[in-house]
Amino acid sequence: MAAAGSCVLTGFSLVFILFLGEGVGRLHHLVLKDDVRQKVHLNTFGFFKDGYMTVNMSSLTLKGEDVGKIDSSTLGFSLDRTSNDGFSTYLDEDVDYCILKKHPSNEVAVTMLLLDFGNNLVRIKTSAEDSKLPHIVAGPFKGGSTSQSVPGKEGQPQETENGTEGKPGTGGQSTLKPTEKALEKTNSKRDLEQVKKAEVSYSLQNKEGVYSFQFHFNVSTDDQQGLYSLYFHNCYSKETKNNRQLKFSIEIDIEEKNPSSFLSAGEIPLPKLYLSMALFFFIIGTVWVHVLRQHRSDVFKIHWLMSALPFTKSLSLVFHAIDFYYISNQGFPIEGWAVVYYITHLLKGALLFITIALIGTGWAFIKHILSDKDKKIFMIVIPLQVLANVSYIIMESTEEGTTEYGLWKEILFLVDLLCCGAILFPVVWSIRHLQEASATDGKAAINLVKLKLFRHYYVMIVCYIYFTRIIAILIKITVPFQLKWLYQLLDEVATFVFFILTGYKFRPASDNPYLLLPLEEDEELEMDDVVTATGMTDGLKKLKKVSNGPSETRGERENVA
Repeated sequence: MAAAGSCVLTGFSLVFILFLGEGVGRLHHLVLKDDVRQKVHLNTFGFFKDGYMTVNMSSLTLKGEDVGKIDSSTLGFSLDRTSNDGFSTYLDEDVDYCILKKHPSNEVAVTMLLLDFGNNLVRIKTSAEDSKLPHIVAGPFKGGSTSQSVPGKEGQPQETENGTEGKPGTGGQSTLKPTEKALEKTNSKRDLEQVKKAEVSYSLQNKEGVYSFQFHFNVSTDDQQGLYSLYFHNCYSKETKNNRQLKFSIEIDIEEKNPSSFLSAGEIPLPKLYLSMALFFFIIGTVWVHVLRQHRSDVFKIHWLMSALPFTKSLSLVFHAIDFYYISNQGFPIEGWAVVYYITHLLKGALLFITIALIGTGWAFIKHILSDKDKKIFMIVIPLQVLANVSYIIMESTEEGTTEYGLWKEILFLVDLLCCGAILFPVVWSIRHLQEASATDGKAAINLVKLKLFRHYYVMIVCYIYFTRIIAILIKITVPFQLKWLYQLLDEVATFVFFILTGYKFRPASDNPYLLLPLEEDEELEMDDVVTATGMTDGLKKLKKVSNGPSETRGERENVA
């Protein structure tokens, strides 16, 4: 029953993946309809020097309030720079006031772009530490530095063939105050400091209530390198403190790129990392198959299932590396390679948890049929694991700013924890059974050895879950932005070590204490209580003595007895 359910769920998931749209890369296209959220996280990206980001808000419409009554600091964008994911930024603070109405503090690196619908302007406010942030410039990125004219003020128009660049894609002129015009004639430090305190404005295009704007920035110095987060804010409900909601519909395109890759700074080493780990998993899979061929008489079905796991993991890593390679070169994945990766990732995840649970129940080693209690665990673990992998796939194929992304992220976190907890139950039940069996006469020797091994296996599973779900995440949010790949490295190394230890502990060998079955008749009867949950399996008792390793070894044990 469990196997049939697994096949149905896996088949449904594969069909779902095939009909899934192309996964997003680093060229983002986000469309939101009638959204009422106060803060939308559009994107986070780690930039090295000479990296750039272009943001094109091609359409913004509002419902629920007259545009003329909306304050100039009610809607807008914010861009902040941090050193890692775990830094508590100015924009992540849970405050009751509207962030857009507060001038950025000198202690943080924040730039705000306020949409003034009454005057059709985009007003830019930034923190006083100008060297921490790149210069925001209207229009598309043309290549090179955005501060070619005068290296100083945000909003400085980029020099083009026509002189200056204003509204995006329209050739309009930017709205500059006298201080910015004076800056074009001098590069003195005094004028630069005066301009820092000024507020820069750019034209906001308005066509029959549909607003558009385009801006970009270039990371021109080493001090500006970091992890940049872009948000869209709707502070209407906080400002008015009433039950009315301002709905906005927005269509926005974001392009981000480092000097040699479309990947974020912490993701650039990932293709090589995945290929290297794929090679290691393939090697241990080959070694495991060789061991099985050397001990054919001691091999059980679970051993062959274990052999499929490292090869599936290796294939998944290879396709993941290919997926990242295309994203690195062109900004988006190839749909065919992405689908193949999702399929192998789904199979790998389901196979991993099924194998761990089967080993924990002792299936094929000490019993050949799962009890009803074991079957219930599989009926829970398999659907949950499929759901967890589907959630991961949907997250990878959905823009971060959508409401669905946050929902599936929470589902993945919850379901993954449930799966990790559920696979521990079979091991705990086996430990309890062995503890009871070792307390009776004539059974202590072998059962105590098995009990010790099961306890080791329990500790191994707990450590694996701890390292891949807790320690790895802590590393992800604490290391510098360019070292975020260490999170994936720890996750893959922990999985690699877990595979090796599991294979060593449950290797097919006649002297492996896990494979030794007691030959006392009363213990066989007790094992029947576990094996024969129904009357259909009563005849299996006599087969146990002939399925316990090589005949030579079993004969030696009988002579010793």
